Amino acid sequence: MKSSYEPFTDLHDLLARAAELSLKTMIFDVEPLVAFWDSSQESLDRGVAFVLNEVSAVPAVRVVVFATNSDRRPSVLPTRQDLRVVYLTSAGKPLRTAPYRDLPRPGAVIGDQVPTDGLLAHRLGYMFLYYCPPLTGVPVGPRLLHRGGRLALPLLFKQPGDHSEPTG
Repeated sequence: MKSSYEPFTDLHDLLARAAELSLKTMIFDVEPLVAFWDSSQESLDRGVAFVLNEVSAVPAVRVVVFATNSDRRPSVLPTRQDLRVVYLTSAGKPLRTAPYRDLPRPGAVIGDQVPTDGLLAHRLGYMFLYYCPPLTGVPVGPRLLHRGGRLALPLLFKQPGDHSEPTG
């Protein structure tokens, strides 16, 4: 059965939708949502703290995972009393699913790339909250991956608003 996806250009709209869905687990792709590619350590640290602060408005969330296929990590991983926070470097998205196996459901993967983030959501049976803001200065590799990945959306996911169940 296909998972569903919803496109978002704004973090606040995305988090409002997460609250409506009563998500318990949110897996965030780091680049570009938390920190832009090749940005400073300070930018990454600020981005992690900002996202955690924003997620605190989503009452059902119990686990926040930051996942990146790069090896960059925050200086300090902030902690929250009522929230488990995990940061995965060299995450191997979408191939490695073991780190996510015991996370509470329902969950969503939030990211900008269908071939990595979207496919991870599909493999986990999570919703894909497709972060696609207008970006300038995107490196060539992620730009090409983004364009090619959009072609795979209908193969992996139900269209937004399609609540029909398969027949037969």
